Amino acid sequence: MYRFAKRLFDILASFFAILILSPVFVIIIIAIKLGSRGPAIFKQTRAGKDGKPFTFYKFRTMKIDVDPFGASPKSGQDSRLTKTGIFLREYSLDELPQLFNVLKGNMSLVGPRPLYLEQMAEWDSEQKKRLLVKPGLTGLAQISGRGELTREEKLAYDVEYVQKASFFMDLKIISLTIWQVFTRKSIYEKKYSQTEETRGQGSKNG
Repeated sequence: MYRFAKRLFDILASFFAILILSPVFVIIIIAIKLGSRGPAIFKQTRAGKDGKPFTFYKFRTMKIDVDPFGASPKSGQDSRLTKTGIFLREYSLDELPQLFNVLKGNMSLVGPRPLYLEQMAEWDSEQKKRLLVKPGLTGLAQISGRGELTREEKLAYDVEYVQKASFFMDLKIISLTIWQVFTRKSIYEKKYSQTEETRGQGSKNG
């Protein structure tokens, strides 16, 4: 029942999201084309459920003469990013084309982020559990730290999601993802700030 409800929700949510956001798609495509030469959509092969390859979509944020397989930019100061790309990454708008992946059934709204096929060879049996579900547009790792997490921590969160996945958890992750996009803050940053504040109070009290 959970898998059926999840797929039904993915189809309906992605379809209406694409419909509502279609003007935004057009504006972004025009901005990318005006800002730099090259295609507006970036395509890449990623690992899906059970390790099956699929074509992954994003709005292009980097210049076309850079290595697309290099490390993902961690800052808006990265020289590989276009001016439009900096804005798109800041608000996670570059991920919007993956709604078509969700509608097609390659991805889900919630799940582990799709990684390169080559990375699977480096995983142990525990880490490969992330392949038991479809990759997602957002996931537990993304609301728990995003760029602040190490690769091992992200994989651990992915496995935790596979083990505890539920429709309620999916709705919670989607809600927190929307909150992060609009506030540009992560749960990690919130917890970190609270910890630092507590430490500061402790130092004052001590």
